[in-house]
Amino acid sequence: RRTDGGRARGRRPGPDPRDGRCHQGSGPVASTRLPAKRVGPSVAAPRLARPKSLFRPTSLFVAGSLTPIVGLFFLFSILPILASIVLALFRYSAIDPSPPFIGLANFVNLFHDPLFLKSLGNTFEFVLLAVPINILVALPIALGLHSLRLRWLRDGLRALYFLPTAAPIVAAAVIWAYLYEPTGGLMNMALSHLGVGRVIWLGAEKTAMPSIIAMSLWQDIGYNIVIFLAGLEVIPAVFYEAAAIDGANRWQQFRHVTLPLLSRTSAFILVMTMISYLQVFAQVQIMTNGGPHDTTRVLGLFIYDNAFRYTRMGYASAASVVLLVLTMVMTLVQLWLLKRSTSWEY
Repeated sequence: RRTDGGRARGRRPGPDPRDGRCHQGSGPVASTRLPAKRVGPSVAAPRLARPKSLFRPTSLFVAGSLTPIVGLFFLFSILPILASIVLALFRYSAIDPSPPFIGLANFVNLFHDPLFLKSLGNTFEFVLLAVPINILVALPIALGLHSLRLRWLRDGLRALYFLPTAAPIVAAAVIWAYLYEPTGGLMNMALSHLGVGRVIWLGAEKTAMPSIIAMSLWQDIGYNIVIFLAGLEVIPAVFYEAAAIDGANRWQQFRHVTLPLLSRTSAFILVMTMISYLQVFAQVQIMTNGGPHDTTRVLGLFIYDNAFRYTRMGYASAASVVLLVLTMVMTLVQLWLLKRSTSWEY
């Protein structure tokens, strides 16, 4: 009730527009309060992601760690490749202060050089013989080591197989050259006890390349055994259990379980072994120096002789560029074929 403003006591006040009521004529006041609108919890507007700063501690640590590595890689890998490509365009020699620019003449002369073509063929022969033998010998040995129950025996044999890999290639080549000696070498001494005549291992055209391949396999095969063994150890045993339940024998398990699951490991070994054997040099230079009659002269020895023996650096650089392109092409082709042949993985 209001008593101010001269209004009669007890008179009803007018409708308050704030409460949603209204009068209909002179009748009673009708309540037309609208239902209150339900207001949910306030949702904050999404904030825009702040760009990451390059000067955060993590970024600075990564940059500081990678910069020396990338710098060394560029200095000792990328820069020599670029320098070889540039030198291949000149008739460059260490004793010529102003080598003339000759364009692609070095590359044209290479493919008209019988000695280069013979070196290229010998390199292919070495790779095509050594790579399959390496893999076909390393995989069964790795399977045999993987099947051993005694861990100490498996680890000991693995270390024994890997031991020749740790030996310097030069020292290994010198030792094998003494083993192949025609008169007092261990190989001929063993053959003489068996009633076999003396063999000129490194001096005959038919036996020189196989002798170098045997030495290379002895020195390099332990690395592939270790890689194959690591790939076998990560294959889940449940696959072999399922295959055994389905009635698969050992050969079927190897063919349908082991080989597919070793596809990526095999691809790595195949590519790395091929790259290593394309660059074969030290054992050839020490054991035969390309003889007899250039039957063991490979591209690495051809490049070395032209660069440091005949001081034809531009010509040797062109040969090294050819070797680089050959390695890249063969690697990419193998990776493409292996990617197409890999149907499943885990």
